[in-house]
Amino acid sequence: MTIRLSTLPNGLRVITESMPGLGSAAIGVWIAAGSRHEEEAENGVAHFLEHMAFKGTGKRSALAIAEAIEDVGGHLNAYTSREATAYYARVLKEDAPLAFDLIGDILTNAVFAPDEIELERGVILQEIGQALDTPDDVIFDWLQETAYPGQPLGRPILGPAERVRGFSEDDLRRFTARHYAPGSMILSAAGAVDHDALLKEAERQFGHLKPVPVPVRDAAAYRGGERRKVKKLEQAHLAMAFEAPSWRDDGYHAMQLMSVALGGGMSSRLFQEAREKRGLCYTIFAQAGAYQDSGLLTIYAGTGGGEAKALAELTIDVIKEAADTLRQDELDRARAQMRAGIVMGLESPSARAERLARSLMIWGEAPDLEKTMAKIDAVTVADIRAAAARLANPTLAWYGPVKTAPGLDALTARLAA
Repeated sequence: MTIRLSTLPNGLRVITESMPGLGSAAIGVWIAAGSRHEEEAENGVAHFLEHMAFKGTGKRSALAIAEAIEDVGGHLNAYTSREATAYYARVLKEDAPLAFDLIGDILTNAVFAPDEIELERGVILQEIGQALDTPDDVIFDWLQETAYPGQPLGRPILGPAERVRGFSEDDLRRFTARHYAPGSMILSAAGAVDHDALLKEAERQFGHLKPVPVPVRDAAAYRGGERRKVKKLEQAHLAMAFEAPSWRDDGYHAMQLMSVALGGGMSSRLFQEAREKRGLCYTIFAQAGAYQDSGLLTIYAGTGGGEAKALAELTIDVIKEAADTLRQDELDRARAQMRAGIVMGLESPSARAERLARSLMIWGEAPDLEKTMAKIDAVTVADIRAAAARLANPTLAWYGPVKTAPGLDALTARLAA
């Protein structure tokens, strides 16, 4: 398998990985333009723009876009995260030129027709409403907002409904002009792809774009705190977070492995203690997420209102014990899970294309699997115990029958005791 990287004169980067034997290709454009790049008054515009990209261009209607990709059995989609927006396709080898033409068209030639804006506004408001009706979705937005209060990184990706109701074509075009610039864009492809052919197409589709200065982004500052909403629900929902290493932090892999050992599977400490031994919950897990300059170790569980106190206290106790007693066999198991997840994920060209783009966006270079595995293998028991020990100053979010659930001060004191 061969990774190749080229840069157009205007700064747009093209990275590909050929996977011999595959009959399909994954192609996409990743843009450093997520919700944390928005001003407060435009929170939600990055996600709105992602939706509008599929609503028609100068040469294709929304229906024509959908029919073009589905006529060849392909898949075209997009997503918005806090640090990026991606537009990607998966098609058979011979249809790669069509897929790239569609992506180029929606990114450089979107119309933003007023009637389509109004229609999609309604769709997004329905999406927001659905999220608000889903406790184990909305609680993570609350957790994020509480961890990074008053900051772009703490704002919801979908944006608040009142903002979405006011977005206009001018808002969409201003955000596009500011962030959809070649220096912030990465064309990434994997599978049955021809780098030279794709490079020529990139020049044709994006070569005319003019470089613009990349806006300066404020650094994230984790704060912590508590948010609680008492509501009559069947389950009490608990989300807890701690500051964790960023992508670039030397402790990143240790925290990832610690999160797996703590709550990454059925053999993890939280699952065994909370569910298997005490029956306090059906779902409980931990995961470590990272950003360019910060990160969060997040724990989530759902339980009955009467068990909320016991579950929260047990979670704190398990974290404390991990700092002193995590064993070599737990590290080995977590390492095996993490290594297997990476390798199995790389059997998908879509996963490879995303990995290429993410690596280039974060580190400015193509990913090196051997280097990544070496970093995972270098983590010791002392490292993951230290990762557990650094968990302090929690962020807490409660939702449901949680009036008597323990507060942040009580759980913080228990962690420090």
